Amino acid sequence: MPVARRSTSAPRRAVNPVTIAKIPAKFISYSHTAFAYCAFILALIAGCYTHYYKIVENEYFGYPDEWFPSVSATTGDRYPARAIFQIFIALTSGPRFALVLLWYFYTTRSSQTSSPGFGKFLLVVGLIRTLSCGGWTYITSTDDHLAHDIAMVVYLLCTLPWQLGTLYTTPGKYPAARKWRRIFTCAFFGSLPPMIYYFIQHKVHRIPGAYTTYAFFEWSLILYDVAFDAVTAIDFQNFEFNIIDHSGTDASASVPALGATMAGRSQELISPAALHVLDLARGFLTETYLAYVSWSMLTSLALLIWYFPLWHMGLSGFEAFLFITQAPMILGIAPLRRLMAKYRGVFHLISLMGVASYLKQDPVWRLSLTAIGLGISMATWCATWFENRQSSASLERSVLTWGLGLLLHSLVKMAWYTENPIWPIMHKENGGVNAIGIALGVLASIDVLFRDLSSSSSEKPKQPKQSQLKGSWLSAAAGFGALFFALHSIFTDSCTVMRWSVGGYPSYGPEPVPWGAFTITVLALGLGLSSNQRLVLSVPWYALGCAGCAVFYVFSGWPAYFGGLALGMVLMSVTPALVRAMAAHGAFKTLATTYLVYNVLCLAHVWTVAYAFVPGGPLLRERTHWVLAAMMLLIGAGLLNARKQFVQEKKEPKISTQFHVFKDTRYMTRLSLIAIVAMSILVAFKRTVTRLTPVPYTTSEKSFTAGIWTIHFALDDDMWASEVRMRDAIRDLELDVVGLLESDTERIIMGNRDWAQFIAEDLGYYIDYGPSTMKHTWGCLMLSKFPIVKSTHHLLPSPVGELACAIHATLDVYGQEVDFIVSHNGQEEDPLDRKLQTTELARIMRESPNPFVFLGYVVTKPQQQPLYYILFDDGHINDIDPTDWDRWCQYIGYRGLRRVGYARVSHGRITDTEIQTGKFQIVDNPQEFWKASYDRLPESSIPPALRYPQMFYGEGVRGHRYHVFNEPRYFEH
Repeated sequence: MPVARRSTSAPRRAVNPVTIAKIPAKFISYSHTAFAYCAFILALIAGCYTHYYKIVENEYFGYPDEWFPSVSATTGDRYPARAIFQIFIALTSGPRFALVLLWYFYTTRSSQTSSPGFGKFLLVVGLIRTLSCGGWTYITSTDDHLAHDIAMVVYLLCTLPWQLGTLYTTPGKYPAARKWRRIFTCAFFGSLPPMIYYFIQHKVHRIPGAYTTYAFFEWSLILYDVAFDAVTAIDFQNFEFNIIDHSGTDASASVPALGATMAGRSQELISPAALHVLDLARGFLTETYLAYVSWSMLTSLALLIWYFPLWHMGLSGFEAFLFITQAPMILGIAPLRRLMAKYRGVFHLISLMGVASYLKQDPVWRLSLTAIGLGISMATWCATWFENRQSSASLERSVLTWGLGLLLHSLVKMAWYTENPIWPIMHKENGGVNAIGIALGVLASIDVLFRDLSSSSSEKPKQPKQSQLKGSWLSAAAGFGALFFALHSIFTDSCTVMRWSVGGYPSYGPEPVPWGAFTITVLALGLGLSSNQRLVLSVPWYALGCAGCAVFYVFSGWPAYFGGLALGMVLMSVTPALVRAMAAHGAFKTLATTYLVYNVLCLAHVWTVAYAFVPGGPLLRERTHWVLAAMMLLIGAGLLNARKQFVQEKKEPKISTQFHVFKDTRYMTRLSLIAIVAMSILVAFKRTVTRLTPVPYTTSEKSFTAGIWTIHFALDDDMWASEVRMRDAIRDLELDVVGLLESDTERIIMGNRDWAQFIAEDLGYYIDYGPSTMKHTWGCLMLSKFPIVKSTHHLLPSPVGELACAIHATLDVYGQEVDFIVSHNGQEEDPLDRKLQTTELARIMRESPNPFVFLGYVVTKPQQQPLYYILFDDGHINDIDPTDWDRWCQYIGYRGLRRVGYARVSHGRITDTEIQTGKFQIVDNPQEFWKASYDRLPESSIPPALRYPQMFYGEGVRGHRYHVFNEPRYFEH
């Protein structure tokens, strides 16, 4: 009889699954889009950077007939582009398979799908398409042409049913997704006929340039193809991946259901709150970068314009490009304004042509493309503001990211020694990273586009409209126009506020490093205070800004610096209020007036120093105080108007739906400001610890080499920034003291840049910037390997023409005080000015008891009366070589020193003026060397340590060579 046996095993206990993580499905679309675009764009950049002439060459033609590479030549032929492409395509494969599978689940649950069978068909097509992509990616035409072509044909054949099937199965609840799929499908297949046509023109008819045109259509297919799949970010916003642990927790445990739920949530790796913060951070990062790009194009425009009158020595006609900043007034066309605001990502993308203009060698092309890009960018930002004016929170967010872009602009310039690495005057050879800037701009624009599409397609309640705020549109426009000018002219670089007010040694004022970081910190504080409207719109706060402006103008050195910081803090804090006041009125009249005010102030700011070259210029000669006063009065009018609007806003009911947007915006603004300040401190620290200690090139003979060079504002003959090439020439000539003329670049028309920082820190020099920017000269600057004991900045008598400047400095040269003058006198057209200026220079030199070196620009010929004799005879100095008959502007004089040698070196297309140099020795009895003899010595009799560098003989190096004499001259006392 069978007997039932009791089970000895423990009873199985029920478990609850635990959710470990939740990942929104839209991140699959984001990662697929990012990896795919990076694969192609980075490969294109790397290919052009490393093998440009090879990848644009085909079987029939090369550069310049063909100048843009095809996709296959870029991605499949050469290292490192091929490796970069394949790595990112590998990273794309995971999201790609997930995207295909997700679309199957998404559409088979939708009533839009005709049948489950069609969904499975589309799944198979998507998988085959993905696998064939791997085929033509990893089997290049060089490896196996037939296999590569078969995989490519399969991919294209699968693309047709994939795109059409995806379009057919798109659910109707997201109309934006359906619309964009139609656009990208039409664009993709519309590009095929012209692409085939130009391929035939190349392959059959062998027409030069046809393959380049074909390549553009081929690249456009890539952009449309990836963009088509990127639209799934709209469809998948309500999908998510759950990672579930089925071992779970014991069901028998007496844990309340709510407690179990909270415990599960606590174990999530990415909480909804964290995802929300990450999404906010990404949005702030991309929009801040686009604002940085906009500021970069703005600050480069006048710099590019300046190149042309600089070479024409007067108005050139290209000055009209300044008025491209009037472009936002087209937003008076309401449909266009709405279009630009809705698709701002597209317009930001188009505006990147202003950054890509560096690819054109022709200065006219660079200026034209930059101007167009800037006009589009400015119009896009203004469209965003005006279309968000009914939502205070959205408007504040946009303005704050625009302000953060200005701070990022200052930070980047500080890291690049006040040059901007994406300016059109920069390229690889002089420190530019333009290609990286474009790539980041493309990614940022695409991110903004898809975030806007996702936001507009989601079912969010619309913000209730606020009543129209009252106030004066004229005051609002004038106020923001003046503010825009103030920010551009003084605060687009961390050291401009210092150079506008620099003094002579020992009361020189703050150095750009580390005090540039402090400038950025104060500006960041101002932007952080902008949310406190009661404070920033108060009369005492405006009075603080006016007082700061007055101190900034009246004083020099440290007091002026702190006055300028007070002004900058106030200006940054009132920026959102003035934009909000401006956006409350009609777009056309307000924006037209805003940027007209800005342009008028820009012209006035330039004419205070360029009065000799423009009609009506003498009216503004040396009247920067008029410009600053007008600026502050207009800003005051704007603030008064904004305060009236603020009082009206307080009386209106609050919109509760905006509270969380305000909170998020201000939270992210604080984080961004902290990050920018922290990075500025790191940049200052790095530059401080890497700066070289000034040491003379040759110390054994107690000798030094002095030079004079007119450097045309550090723009070379081809409109590239020239400080890197200047550094190389100064280093190889071993110049211990060098005077650099036409050196003041801290104005709008010169880009607000202090290029001399780079040379001084890289080679180890003390620097005297010379008379401040507010002294209205073109600038003279001195770099010295010897400590600067004291210096005086002179404005030489100039009753008629442009104001001349001079530095009179005393240096400690091997324990001996030696005086130097670096000067830039007036032009040939003003003989009275030149005589008075030369007389004053002679007086300064005559009255000095120390050995003396004169390094100056005096417009006269050798031995010509009266200026030559006033300078040398009345100044009690010796001409370094009276037999040099070929000089016209630059002269070197000396006394109380042993003159060793003299050489003239060609400029190497850095400027239009040569380098003149003299070698000297310190002597124990300077009085015996008060007068010079001019006996010549052969180089062989000169100790090697006192000889000029050999590299500049013959053809020289980098376009620099000894010229006129073809060799240095050496002298016996």
